[in-house]
Amino acid sequence: MQITISREQFLKPLMQVSGAIERKHTLPILSNVLLEVKDGVLSMTGTDLEIELVASVVLENPTENSKITLPAKKLQDICKSLPDSSEIILSSQEHQLLLTSGQSRFSLTTLAAEDFPNLEQWQGEVEFTLTRLELRRLLEATHFSMANQDVRYYLNGMSFEVDNNEIKAVATDGHRLAIAQKTLPESLATQRQLIIPRKGVQEIMRLLPADDELVTIQFGANHIRLSDSEFIFTSKLVDGRFPDYRRVLPRGGDKLVTANREWLRSAFQRVSILSNEKFRGVRLNLSNGMLKISANNPEQEQAEETVEVGYQGEDLEIGFNVSYLLDVLNTLKTEDVQFTLLDSNSSALIEGVSDDDAMYVVMPMRL
Repeated sequence: MQITISREQFLKPLMQVSGAIERKHTLPILSNVLLEVKDGVLSMTGTDLEIELVASVVLENPTENSKITLPAKKLQDICKSLPDSSEIILSSQEHQLLLTSGQSRFSLTTLAAEDFPNLEQWQGEVEFTLTRLELRRLLEATHFSMANQDVRYYLNGMSFEVDNNEIKAVATDGHRLAIAQKTLPESLATQRQLIIPRKGVQEIMRLLPADDELVTIQFGANHIRLSDSEFIFTSKLVDGRFPDYRRVLPRGGDKLVTANREWLRSAFQRVSILSNEKFRGVRLNLSNGMLKISANNPEQEQAEETVEVGYQGEDLEIGFNVSYLLDVLNTLKTEDVQFTLLDSNSSALIEGVSDDDAMYVVMPMRL
């Protein structure tokens, strides 16, 4: 292998695939990145056996087809440390790779490329396209509601669902639920639901810029793949059945509360300072045109704030985890929000006013 490439051209794809690479792993080769030259294109691959990332760059000086694996973190740290606009020369020797740039020389140990694992070949069963921005919005609107290391492993991920001409992203940790949806330009004439693991969701969000370039999405029996102009992302799916979220959507709520999102967010933020650090509970007292938010903690400290809201009806007292409410209010982009409530023991439905693309359910808590 003999490659001459600029630092910027080499570093960008290396950074893109680095998210899939585990630094501490029982298999040493999983700490490596696979470099493969084929038909004048340099491809880099990183994997942890659950997700796989491939990024490519066209070489200005084509060389013979070859492949090699190198320690990913060391290679990345070396490239970052080199001056901007410097040129990198890679040349392989017996079990070693020599990286030279200007007066710098680095000799790195390689592992056999034949031992590098790849996610098995599979056939996409459903295929459609979204813009990077559309996909990113679906994930940003819901990802914070995913569980983290829950014994119900199927909650440690996001449900991705295609229903003819609609796509939905759904996440829940058992205490709150987030749903975002998008209408596709044409019907896929199929229904499919799959669960993307938490790390996969986080990597997609890290990789996707917020622009209008198209991303092709493929569903397989056990995998999902995103093909972008800059990378190919593949992830195994969580093998499990996602709960039927439609059954927990609150029904019969007759108390509609509208408020300015930013005012409400700021009020919750201030009151939360004196909430119990462990349980994060706040009390909401609702009356005509007014919402009183209060919190206290074991140190006998108290906070209270009153916000003007659009509400006409009987008084209601209800408690919530303030972190869950703030997550929703930080995610919504509308000027006003609407809470739909039934009683002090029922979940709240939260939506942006004049925004049908996302809805949130938060369970109450006893205070």
